[in-house]
Amino acid sequence: MESDMGVRRFYAVRGVADSEGRPPYSTAVRVIALVSGGVDSAVSLARVVADGHRVEACYIKVWLEDELDFLGTCPWEEDLRFVREVTARLGVPLHVVPLQRAYRERVVGYLLDELAAGGTPSPDLLCNARIKFGAFLDWAESAVGPGRFDRVATGHYARRVEGAEGPELHQAADPVKDQTYFLSRISRAQLERLLFPVGGRVKSEVRRIASRLGLAPSDRPDSQGICFLGGVRYRDFVRAHLGERPGPVVEAATGRELGVHAGHWLFTRGQRRGLGLSGGPWYVVGKDPDRNVVLVRREAGLPLRRFEVDQLHWIGAAPSPGSERRFQVKVRHGPELVGATLRPGSPGRGEVVLDVGDPGIASGQFAVFYEGSRCLGSGRIRGETPAPDLAG
Repeated sequence: MESDMGVRRFYAVRGVADSEGRPPYSTAVRVIALVSGGVDSAVSLARVVADGHRVEACYIKVWLEDELDFLGTCPWEEDLRFVREVTARLGVPLHVVPLQRAYRERVVGYLLDELAAGGTPSPDLLCNARIKFGAFLDWAESAVGPGRFDRVATGHYARRVEGAEGPELHQAADPVKDQTYFLSRISRAQLERLLFPVGGRVKSEVRRIASRLGLAPSDRPDSQGICFLGGVRYRDFVRAHLGERPGPVVEAATGRELGVHAGHWLFTRGQRRGLGLSGGPWYVVGKDPDRNVVLVRREAGLPLRRFEVDQLHWIGAAPSPGSERRFQVKVRHGPELVGATLRPGSPGRGEVVLDVGDPGIASGQFAVFYEGSRCLGSGRIRGETPAPDLAG
């Protein structure tokens, strides 16, 4: 039953109705809104309230106090203060959901294993698939109750579009803020339950809405880096967990040893800083994790055009096996898309051939596949082949 305060709240935030037209559902549904303390999730929450849905908010706590407090200050308490202000203003009940253990096992464990193996991990992709829309949905089904909610709303910049065969994941209206790269490991079953209330707006408009509604984080800076680290330096976190293992820094062209590094897991392809070498600039162009060798050149690495992918994942139906397929590809978060061909290999694997070479590709990153604005899925980059002749 809607209280008088709830009715006033509904009309107070009515101005956030989406420019795309009517609400995503013709009747009110039960929505859990994930809130983080940032402006995007605050406006997302306001939007589903304005659409007349029955809304509860959840803040997912993944901060690893025992592992991180000695490295820096804890950011989650400030985040939660903003969350409480926003939910109180909108009159929405709030749950704080402790998922530190699941995060440690499903995301941090992956990050450390990938680094130790010489790769460049992408933990935010795994966080969405395994935590926000994995472990969290498991928690909601047990704690909030089966059948107690229909959809989960988030502040991600992405769009859900109803296609002929079910919901599709499409890029956001703001190409710079678009986050489909980070959502490329979710399943269609997860997508069926998701709402992206700010996906049809650009960031500047989202901030204006937050300011107009008096939501606390309207001018709060966007978070940077890995979501659970807060103010902790990534390099310090890695060093604390994997330690140091001195090894040689070797010039790739000559095999000449130039210096000593503290552990190959502290470096990634394309890196310039932190090598401690004179006569530069020097660029990391590769690693040999078995020998703990970091390879460098005076110039950035050769553009890479071909690389293998494994762990192929498709949000909808997989492409027909045994035939090449044309896509557009992102090899990192950002607006740039490159034409590419995916050549099938053994199950779950393939070879990607880019139309234009890229010098910053590293094993462990993800290649994300697009068809127009639609995000189809992704694969983990597991090897790369230099392409001196990009016209070949």
